[in-house]
This record gives sequence, structure tokens and C-alpha cells, in this order.
Amino acid sequence: MYLKDRRFPIPSGVSLDLSGNFFNSLMPRWVFSLKNLVSLRLSDCWFQGPIPSISQNITSLREIDLSGNSVSLDPIPKWLFNQKDLALSLESNNLTGQLPSSIQNMTGLTALDLSFNDFNSTIPEWLYSLTNLESLLLSSSVLHGEISSSIGNMTSLVNLHLDGNQLEGKIPNSLGHLCKLKVLDLSENHFMVRRPSEIFESLSRCGPDGIKSLSLRYTNISGHIPMSLGNLSSLEKLDISLNQFNGTFTEVIGQLKMLTDLDISYNSLEGVVSEVSFSNLTKLKHFIAKGNSFTLKTSRDWVPPFQLEILQLDSWHLGPEWPMWLRTQTQLKELSLSGTGISSTIPTWFWNLTFQLDYLNLSHNQLYGQIQNIFGAYDSTVDLSSNQFTGALPIVPTSLYWLDLSNSSFSGSVFHFFCDRPDEPKQLYILHLGNNLLTGKVPDCWMSWQSLRFLNLENNILTGNVPMSMGYLVWLGSLHLRNNHLYGELPHSLQNTSLSVLDLSGNGFSGSIPIWIGKSLSELHVLILRSNKFEGDIPNEVCYLTSLQILDLAHNKLSGMIPRCFHNLSALADFSQIFSTTSFWGVEEDGLTENAILVTKGIEMEYTKILGFVKGMDLSCNFMYGEIPEELTGLLALQSLNLSNNHFTGGIPSKIGSMAQLESLDFSMNQLDGEIPPSMTKLTFLSHLNLSYNNLTGRIPESTQLQSLDQSSFVGNELCGAPLNKNCSTNGVIPPPTVEQDGGGGYRLLEDEWFYVSLGVGFFTGFWIVLGSLLVNMPWSILLSQLLNRIVLKMYHVIVEYV
Repeated sequence: MYLKDRRFPIPSGVSLDLSGNFFNSLMPRWVFSLKNLVSLRLSDCWFQGPIPSISQNITSLREIDLSGNSVSLDPIPKWLFNQKDLALSLESNNLTGQLPSSIQNMTGLTALDLSFNDFNSTIPEWLYSLTNLESLLLSSSVLHGEISSSIGNMTSLVNLHLDGNQLEGKIPNSLGHLCKLKVLDLSENHFMVRRPSEIFESLSRCGPDGIKSLSLRYTNISGHIPMSLGNLSSLEKLDISLNQFNGTFTEVIGQLKMLTDLDISYNSLEGVVSEVSFSNLTKLKHFIAKGNSFTLKTSRDWVPPFQLEILQLDSWHLGPEWPMWLRTQTQLKELSLSGTGISSTIPTWFWNLTFQLDYLNLSHNQLYGQIQNIFGAYDSTVDLSSNQFTGALPIVPTSLYWLDLSNSSFSGSVFHFFCDRPDEPKQLYILHLGNNLLTGKVPDCWMSWQSLRFLNLENNILTGNVPMSMGYLVWLGSLHLRNNHLYGELPHSLQNTSLSVLDLSGNGFSGSIPIWIGKSLSELHVLILRSNKFEGDIPNEVCYLTSLQILDLAHNKLSGMIPRCFHNLSALADFSQIFSTTSFWGVEEDGLTENAILVTKGIEMEYTKILGFVKGMDLSCNFMYGEIPEELTGLLALQSLNLSNNHFTGGIPSKIGSMAQLESLDFSMNQLDGEIPPSMTKLTFLSHLNLSYNNLTGRIPESTQLQSLDQSSFVGNELCGAPLNKNCSTNGVIPPPTVEQDGGGGYRLLEDEWFYVSLGVGFFTGFWIVLGSLLVNMPWSILLSQLLNRIVLKMYHVIVEYV
């Protein structure tokens, strides 16, 4: 915390700034003993231990910044109690337990920052006695409980940040006593607010020169936006996003003439918004209102009274025409109009506005036509996905950071997009061209795209091999080539990448699974080679992939046995090991998450935001054989396992019940024998089971899960018991078929032997009468006689066997 950041003047005198050095030691005493020292900044220096005691009587210090260290406050040295007008920052110091009570002796404190620590306590009552505090910052410090009404005693407060905690109960009305308060942030807590009007009424008690910045984001507030909000006429920044406000865009917001920043996003607001609503908002710079159901109706020649820098109206109803009033907004830095029902071409003049845009999102509309060029500022993001654009891919600036043109109808060769201007290195981190109609070979000019972290070309019509030059993408973390017409062996140059996700499914790749996948791609989380032509054994080197959570090798020509070393796939054995679907390829953004399509529970499912929690293995539809290794049951975190349509033999592993997280299990269409292990009754999460068409025998173990399944899970075996209709005998054996019995309980088959003899003779005679005429013609007679001899001979053997 610097004083200048909190609207405090930096005092004149001696200042010492050692921030950002790697001392990794105790704090030296001498820095606190410098004569006339006014400002001391030691942030991010890896200092540890207590603040040192010193013998000098220092009273000149006005600012001490110790943020980003591992400083202890046990004890607080007494010389700190003598400082007047002191601003102290201990942000991000891993402080735990109760707030140190000795802080109350620091009566000269004017600013205190204890944000981003792990106190896990309530706000102590003594803290409210620090009546000289002008700035109190306790953001994200694991505070819980209620805010006491005693907070009204802190009448010197100018800045109060309690956001990102677990505070609950009412927001005290005594906040209205803080007439010097300019900045109040209570966002991301668990308050119970039944009447939001009380908050605004209390905060307006101090008259027109009151609060300037108010954040109540994600604080569990519901109801209409109250008219009392209009009393906060000095408001410059208002954030009430991520609540349950409903109703319309009330006139009261339009009365806040000083507003520069307004965020009402992700509520349940609806209704028509007209240009009158904005007539007084002449100072508005940031307008974020996405995630509501407003309809904006303005005249075609409307000129807004503001010049916006940020505009986000996602999910509003703006279309079908292009909003012409955007032409007046020449200062835009961010523009997001996703899902707004616009059905038109993008006018030529619009691209002149995008030279300065850092962020452009026009996704999920019905925009159509061709795009010749895309412009944007350095390191900018452009998302035009899920529209109806046609024609060739546009020319894009080399300085772009993120480009998403997926889910449209772009067509033609990809060569010019990738390989024109080969001498200009591209800055793109994220490129998504999936789900289009793109053709041609995968380009062989990746040496110009070495910044790529994420590349998606899935569901196009690309052909040919994966070129060796793709090995230049050393930072590439995610590669999607699913459902194209690619073939050949995988180039060994891919081992130079940093892949975490590799999806090559639905192509014609051949050869064996490369050994280098296990040796070099040690950070793989997702490996999907489904529906290709890979053959041979699964190499043991796959067992080196200890971060692997999804392995899909189904629908190939793989043979051999399941490697017994699969138990080394530790991410499939550890419940706690998950991966982030937005950060593992080197960037962290809200607008893009990883995805994977998996077949689980017998259906195809796409996983996006929860992909990092999914753990599955699919080896189905191959030519694998041998026993299912008992070691496989050590994958305790596995949720889905499919080994169907192979040639596995032997029994189901006896410890299958230890895989307690299994939700889907498919061993169908193999040659498994023996009984279903009793431990399978422990699979309490199991909702899909298929053991059909094996050689299993005996009684189906009894459990709530197994007996609730459909009969189709067990057909094609010699099993008995519920849910099948076949009853078991007392020893679990299926009884012989029921036939008519005589009085003594014996079967009457032998007594009816002459019935079967006569049946055979009758059939033999009729057969010759019908077909005898054919025997006149040779060589038909020879062929028929040979056929009939075989039939009669077989019937004779059957009759003799029964008799």
C-alpha cells in the first residue's frame, strides 16, 4: 500500500525503497534507524520474522510498506506505538489467527492494510476504537461474523475495504455516521439484505458531499433498485453486479449525474431502456450491464451524451439492425455485445473504431458476410465466434493476442492466413478456428507462430499430415485437431511442445502410439486419440504421464495387454489432483475454457468448465486381450472406465469395489468369465454399468446400485438374480429349464422317443416328394442328394442322442 494510492500525500523527508529484492532473511534494524526517515518501502523482499526493535526514539516515520513478505506481528515493537499519522501495510504476509490486539495501542495510525492474509476470525471490537484511521483495508482476509454497529465510531474513515470475506448478517445503518467516507467496498460477502433501500438511505445521511465509490457486488441483495439510491448524488462509481436485483432500469440511475463507472451486470433486470435513461449521464466512461434482459430502443440517429471507454451489453436485445450510435463512441477501449440478436453485416466504418480496442466481443449473434481485415490494438482480444460469416479467413494484425473465429462458416484454404508474411512474428497466444469449413493441408509455417499457447482447428476439412514445423510451438499447451481428414504418423517434433491437452480424435492417424508422448509430454492432462488407426501395444511409457486425467484410445486397432504400470497414473488415483481449464496453457482469462468430448454412461458429453475435475479412461473397440490387471483398481479417483469390445479374458478384478468414484463402468463384449466380484456392491456412485455379452456366471451381488440397473446391463451371460428375471438356486446356480414332469418327478423325454422318430420320418418323406422332380435333371440331382444326405444324417444323430 502506497500512500499515494489511497489519496494521502507522500510526506517530504528521507525515503528508502528496497522493494522487489530477494533478501530472504530477517529485517535489518538499521533501516528503521535512519535519521529523518519518513517513508520505508520493503515490499516483496522475502523478509521473515518480527519487525525489529530499535533503541532510538523514531517519530518521523509516516509510511511503512511491508507487503508481500512473511512478517510476524508477535510482538509488535513498542517504538511503532509512538508514530503519528502512520500508514502501515502488512498486506499478503500469511498472517493467521486473531488480529493482534496490540494494534489498538497504535493510536497514531491513519492507514492500516491487512488485506490478503488468513486471519480466519471475526472483526474484533477493539478495532472500532481506532478513531483516527482514515483508511482501513481488510480485503480477502478470511473474516467472518457480523460488522458491529460500533463501526459508526470510526468517523475519520475515508476508505473502507471489507470485500472478499465471509461476513454475514445485516449491513449496519451506523455506516451512515461516517460522513468523511468516500470509498466503501463490501463486495463478495454473505450479508442478509432484506431491504436494500436501508443501505442507500443510511449512506445518504451526510448530504450531497458524500460517498463517491460504492461496491456491493455479489453480496446476496435482491429486490428492486430502490429510489433512495438517487440520494447518493455524489456517486462516481457504483457496482451492484452479481446480485438478484430485479425489475427495470429505473430512472433513479439516470439521476446520478456524477457517475463515471456503472456496473449492474448479472442481475435479473429487464424491460425497455430508452435514450432518456442516459440523458443525464454525461460523465459516464464505463458502462457494464451484461447478463440482464434489457431491450434498448433508440432512434436511428441517436447521439449518446457520453463518450464511453468500456461498454458491455451482452445478452441485451439490440438487434436485428446494427446499432448505428456506436459510430459516435470514438474513445472505446473495450466493447462486448455478445448474444444481442444483431443480424446484419458489420459496417465498414466500424473497423475504424477498432484500432484502439483492447477487447472486442461480438460472439453469439447472427452476423454474416465476409470480413476482409480485422484491426485491434497491441495485445488485443477479438472474439467473433458463433456467427454466420462466410468466405476466406480475414487478414489479422500480427500484434493480436487472442482471436476466436470459431463456429461460423469461413471456408477456403488456411494457407494464406498462416503462411503469408512469414517474416513477421505473430504475437497470438490463443487461436480458435474450429467448427468452420476450412480446407487444405495443415500449414507448414509454424516458425512464425511461436507465441501460441492454444490452437484449435477442430471440425474442419483439413487434410494431410501434421507438419514437422509444429515443433516450433514450444509454448503450445493445448492442441485440438479433432474431426478432420488428417493422416500419417505423428511427427516426433511435437515432443518439443508443452502440451497439456492433445485431442486428435476422428482422423486417420496411423502407426503406433509414440513412446515420446510419455517421455517428453510429462504435463499432459488430457490425451484423446479416439477413432484413428493407431495399432500395436500401448507403450509402457504412457505410465510416465502422472498428471493424466483423461485417456481416450477407443476405436483404434490397438492390441496387446493393458500395461500393469497404469497404477502409476497418479492423477487418476488422487482425488485432490485437478487442473485449471483456463490457466494451464499459460494465460488466465474468463472468456475461454478448455473442452473435451467424452463418451461416458453410454452417451457423448462435452465438458468445459468442470473438465479439470473429470477423470476417465476409454480403451474400447480395439483388439486388446489378456486379463484386466488387478493394478488397474488402484486408480481410486477414476470416474469412468470403458474396456468394452475387446478380447479380454479372465475374471473381473476382485478389488473393483475399491474404485469408489466410478460412475460409469463398461466391460461388455469381451470374454470375461467367473462371477461378479462381491466388492462391486461398494460402487455407490455407479449409475451406468454394462457387463453384457461375456461369459459371466452366478448370482448378481445384491446392492441398491446393482439391483436398480436395467436388465440390459447383464444380458448375454449366465447370470441370475435381480434385476434379471432368472432366479437363482440356494447355491447361486441357475436351475435347469422347466419342462413337463411325471408324477415321480422324472422327465418324460425318453417315453416320447417314438414321437421324435416319427417326426423325422415324416419330414424326410415330405421333403423327397416336394423336391423329387428336381432329381431328374443332372447335375442338380448330385448336389441335392449330397445336401439331403447331410441334413438327414444330422437329424439322425439328434434323434439318436435324445433316444
